[in-house]
Amino acid sequence: MTNFLLRLFLGKNRDMEDPKIRERAGTLSGIVGIAVNLLLSAAKLTAGILSSSAAVIADAVNNMSDAGSSLISLVSFRISGKPADRKHPFGHARIEYIASMIVSFLILLVGTELLFDSFRTLFGLAEAETVEISLLTILILTGSILAKLWLALFYKKVGKLTDSSVIRAAAADSLSDCASTLAVLVSSIVIRYTGWVIVDAIVGLAVSALILIAGVRILNETKNSLLGEAPVDETVRAIEAIVAEYSEVIGVHDLLVHNYGPGHLFATFHAEVDGDGNIYHLHDVIDNLEREIHERLGILC
Repeated sequence: MTNFLLRLFLGKNRDMEDPKIRERAGTLSGIVGIAVNLLLSAAKLTAGILSSSAAVIADAVNNMSDAGSSLISLVSFRISGKPADRKHPFGHARIEYIASMIVSFLILLVGTELLFDSFRTLFGLAEAETVEISLLTILILTGSILAKLWLALFYKKVGKLTDSSVIRAAAADSLSDCASTLAVLVSSIVIRYTGWVIVDAIVGLAVSALILIAGVRILNETKNSLLGEAPVDETVRAIEAIVAEYSEVIGVHDLLVHNYGPGHLFATFHAEVDGDGNIYHLHDVIDNLEREIHERLGILC
């Protein structure tokens, strides 16, 4: 299914250096995420209301927030694909990091709400409702786990293809949703065959913990991208290897790599040259070096 959708939207062209192709891939992930999560949310909400299960209803709300996250992802890809302009000379790709942060806040909000609701029920601060789990509810939850697992694998493939932090965040969130829905499914089966209604609140606490952990992880990754990170050793070695091919450059120092979003890396460094060399020749050498780094590594200098 994933390969079919990619072929349908992208054709045979998978060159993510092309902003239009990358935007199409991001648009695809957003549309698929919205559609799947809205369908799952509607099904779970129906099952949750019929069974009066707080955990199932919370899981439905979580899917609703995931649909909102997919919408944010969709909008961010549209914005990040815009070319650089006078006010944004380095492009708009960092909007994806901001979108990832918004997604993390939504996840944390859902997790916190579920945590407090489950806590109040578990400790008698709120009256526990009678929970009546039907076979339909169990089937819906089972189907939801399978759908979310596929969605996580779909996001993972598209995220790797586009090198998008917001899609990778969606993949991590979908995997945590699989775990949380599995917990809800187990509690539903226990309630159906034992009548232990309190299990609903206990599982609600476990699900909220999983949601909060996923939100914090995504927030931390996004924060590092926005604040700026040291370049990975592989990138530094690749740049130094290209520089070493130019005999006129006898040394490099103060190498900095700036991340302005996926596929938008800018590097600066001081190239040491022979002070007695021909200035015009050395200028051409540096120009060629900058061009080669961009062609081979996709990094502007």
